[in-house]
Amino acid sequence: DYLDNGNNKMAIQQADKLLKKHKDLHCAKVLKAIGLQRTGKQDEAYTLAQEVAALEPTDDNSLQALTILYREMHRPELVTKLYEAAVKKVPNSEEYHSHLFMAYARVGEYKKMQQAGMALYKIVPKNPYYFWSVMSLIMQSISAQDENLSKTMFLPLAERMVEKMVKEDKIEAEAEVELYYMILERLEKYREALDVVRGKLGEKLTSELQSRENKCMAMYKKLRRWPECNALSDDWQFYITYFDSVFQLIDECWTPPLEEEHSLEGEVHYSIEQAVKFVEERITEESKSSRPLRGPYLAKLELIRRLRHRGCNDEHKLGDPEELMFQYFKKFGDKPCCFTDLKVFVDLLPSSQYTKFIGQLLGVIPLSAAAEGETALPEDIRALQQHLCVVQLSRLLGLYHAMEKKEKLSVVRELMLRYRHGLEFGKSCLKTELQFSDYYCLLAVHLLLDLWLEEGEETAVWQCLTLLEEGLSHSPSNAQFKLLLIRIYCRLGAFEPVAELYSSLDAKHIQHDTIGYLLTRYAEALGHFAAASQSCNFALRFFHSNQKDTSEYIIQAYKYGAFEKIPEFIAFRNRLNSSLHFAQVRTERMLLDLLLEANITTSLEESIKSMSLSPEEDDIPWKDLRDNRDLTVLFNWDPKDRDISEEHRKLSLEEETLWLRIRSLTLRLVSGLPTLSHSIQPKNSEKTAENGVSSKIDTVRSLLQQLEAAVDSGKKFLEQKIQYPVLGPPPTRMAGFFSNGSCQCQTSLFYLVSDIYELDTSGLEDSAEVQERIGNSFKSLIERLTGVFNKCKGDLIEVRDGTLKTHANLLENLVFLVETISITLWVSSYCDSVLRPFKSNLQKKKKKKKESSVAMPPVFTHFLDYVTDLQTLTSNVIDHIKGLEIILTALKLEDLSLKDTLLLQEEKKFTKTVQGKVQSSYHHSIQEIGELLKKRLDTIKKLKI
Repeated sequence: DYLDNGNNKMAIQQADKLLKKHKDLHCAKVLKAIGLQRTGKQDEAYTLAQEVAALEPTDDNSLQALTILYREMHRPELVTKLYEAAVKKVPNSEEYHSHLFMAYARVGEYKKMQQAGMALYKIVPKNPYYFWSVMSLIMQSISAQDENLSKTMFLPLAERMVEKMVKEDKIEAEAEVELYYMILERLEKYREALDVVRGKLGEKLTSELQSRENKCMAMYKKLRRWPECNALSDDWQFYITYFDSVFQLIDECWTPPLEEEHSLEGEVHYSIEQAVKFVEERITEESKSSRPLRGPYLAKLELIRRLRHRGCNDEHKLGDPEELMFQYFKKFGDKPCCFTDLKVFVDLLPSSQYTKFIGQLLGVIPLSAAAEGETALPEDIRALQQHLCVVQLSRLLGLYHAMEKKEKLSVVRELMLRYRHGLEFGKSCLKTELQFSDYYCLLAVHLLLDLWLEEGEETAVWQCLTLLEEGLSHSPSNAQFKLLLIRIYCRLGAFEPVAELYSSLDAKHIQHDTIGYLLTRYAEALGHFAAASQSCNFALRFFHSNQKDTSEYIIQAYKYGAFEKIPEFIAFRNRLNSSLHFAQVRTERMLLDLLLEANITTSLEESIKSMSLSPEEDDIPWKDLRDNRDLTVLFNWDPKDRDISEEHRKLSLEEETLWLRIRSLTLRLVSGLPTLSHSIQPKNSEKTAENGVSSKIDTVRSLLQQLEAAVDSGKKFLEQKIQYPVLGPPPTRMAGFFSNGSCQCQTSLFYLVSDIYELDTSGLEDSAEVQERIGNSFKSLIERLTGVFNKCKGDLIEVRDGTLKTHANLLENLVFLVETISITLWVSSYCDSVLRPFKSNLQKKKKKKKESSVAMPPVFTHFLDYVTDLQTLTSNVIDHIKGLEIILTALKLEDLSLKDTLLLQEEKKFTKTVQGKVQSSYHHSIQEIGELLKKRLDTIKKLKI
């Protein structure tokens, strides 16, 4: 009970009391171990657990408790050993055998699962156990590296095992038929699979609607039996296959046999005339039905599109696409799906007809104006939906993009008027429901974004934020408002409001991978270190629990016979493990921890040790990286040429991977620093090679070469000057890293490490050249750092002609400067650790010889000058930050009248809120950066040899 209530200390005390009375009570020992594990005493817990495990207990309580403990320790492999021992002692226990099978399933030991399944079946001949064994064979075939082995050994064996059950007429459940179908499909025995589905066994496939038909269709497609595909098609989900099959048959010049049936499934259509007739018949049928169906009308448009694509001018038999779309709008225009239905077919319209087409649609919407010259507004929700559909189509056809600035602004005003008018229809909406007119507000914001990003209109971006905040106040659950606000605030360099918006999105499970990039890309880059740490933790918690959760899903799938789901779960787990976002978050999280703690609260060496970092190891699956980001999460009505394309996705993945490589190599180089400090050996002795340090410097040098190569690739990539669409993927921090000089600074720091190491091994006497090199490196480093600092100067927020302009790049540069100063310090501590022993040796010599003038090697003065300069530079940066803070605090934003007097009174209220949020966020960033630099300055002061 104490453990369940989280009172672990009491649980340990109670277990101790019990153990005093009964020394050998296994269960009490394990429960005590669980208490110890949960209070952070992992080693004690493990020792205690192993004591019990060594006695190979067979009582259920001890086994269950040990299973819980091992799971909490993330050591599922220990559970298998536990039940292997239990099964040996109690060989006929069905329960222990099934626990053993599930333990193997958790660690993916498929061969042992197969054996455990058969052992179970021999004890208790139940079908599920037999098929567990069959499924384990399939899993061996999926995980086999050698495809040949999978198709010649594992799958045929699985097939024979199922056939044995079929012959003995022992197939009982649908899951068993599914498994048989799965084996035949993987063996590419499509004809046999088809026979199974169409035969007596297929009658068991009842849990999903049209399960048999779908499986038949899949097999007909694989077998390229187009006549059957064609005859089966009589449903919207089959229309596409129907068209595919008709045109395949036309291309193959297929004709039906004279005497017998056309195909197994009945009559076949094999000409355009028949396809046209088929679609017309569906429409005639639909017109008689009580409930209007969209499928037949869209099928007609799809057929026209395909005929055009093939260059057949038969479309006149089907009518004019413009007229058909108009009729479709009249019938379904009040449905929110009307826009997405027609979106696919707008390229059938000639661009010269766009304006006429939109005018035609507007003509049939019942709108009424209160007075002459006023905007005509809809009287009910149906008319509002129809009008919204037309506005979305206007944007999609590029009519808004072609407008002049003045026109765009008047459209924004009209859209916002319609938005506010539409709110009347949603007065009874709950907080969790969206307002009917929300899209008007979004479309107005998209127009303003065009003005900001294409025409450099600064007031437009503030108006965007104002309208979105207003929209959010009426529709607090609208995720699109929140996502767009997140993107715009981040572009302006204000991260503070973003954290709250993101948490109100309540991202669940997989969304941490698909939309988490919106948060992690900007948090640290804009100086919100605490928030960055938190957002990385959110994501990492999800990725780590994925391992554990997926094992549980797989076990449930075995228990309930959902065999076809097991490979899906495993593919899902692998996809998450090789997620680009997972690799980025892991790397950035470790760099961030070092930035905030190394040589401040703990030494660099301890920090690296606690992260189990090693310069030799690279745990990123570069070849298998998967981009799981959802780049279309923001609604978009842009025409095709402005929308995000496949090319953009590829380029963004390439850029993200290059940047990840640079960050990962930087992290590994930093983790190599503590490995170089070593106890001084006699100069040039053989021992230095033996004690592993010289191989460590080789690792560092090799990583440095890789970093140079990655930087070159990054520079080449940036030469393409790629512009992603406004709402497409956000660019990485790579461009800023190169342009502000941080990159050159960091690489030269790692070259300095190599020189210092050389000095360390060759000694002070014969190293004048190296000392010279080191002295020059120190000088150029200070110059470079000063260069980076100069790129951080300027106002973060400035007021120009009554308009606010933010300079987010200055913030990003400041963060890079702090990162670079931190790396400089870690390298300087390494220099310090090498020079200190030399200095004390020289002083000892001085005392022995009693001379006052033992010449000091130049490297000491170089180092002292360098540390003094570094201290001065860091103090200057801190003063600069204090200056920025004073300016930010003094900015009286409320006195700003945005020069656009179009703003209504209620909008002005939101504008103040928005500007306040941006100002406060910048203030927060500056404070966090300043605090961190002060801690770093304290470390510099300790660097006096």
